[in-house]
Amino acid sequence: MVYIDSWDDFVERSVQIFRDDPHSTRYVMKYRHCDGKLVLKVTDNRVCVKFKTDQAQDVKKMEKLNNIFFGLMVRGPDVDIAEVTGKEPAEQQVSKKGRGRRQ
Repeated sequence: MVYIDSWDDFVERSVQIFRDDPHSTRYVMKYRHCDGKLVLKVTDNRVCVKFKTDQAQDVKKMEKLNNIFFGLMVRGPDVDIAEVTGKEPAEQQVSKKGRGRRQ
């Protein structure tokens, strides 16, 4: 088992593991309240990568990783991650005016 220090590397390797063998890939989250540590593990019975953190702000990152995996599971392993996360380029974002109360 390999602990990855960088979050970006962990996400990259996790997605690659899923794309290589989507049917046998498992994603496990484990939180130990007494230690205040969150451990994320992705494995396919051949390769296992883990990420350990005790930072509260990493919970948002975990939610994004969950969304990536859910999107890959639903749309297939060959989909672009940018489509899965729902991020639009800045040129395509339209500001919504008039979202307040009518007068």
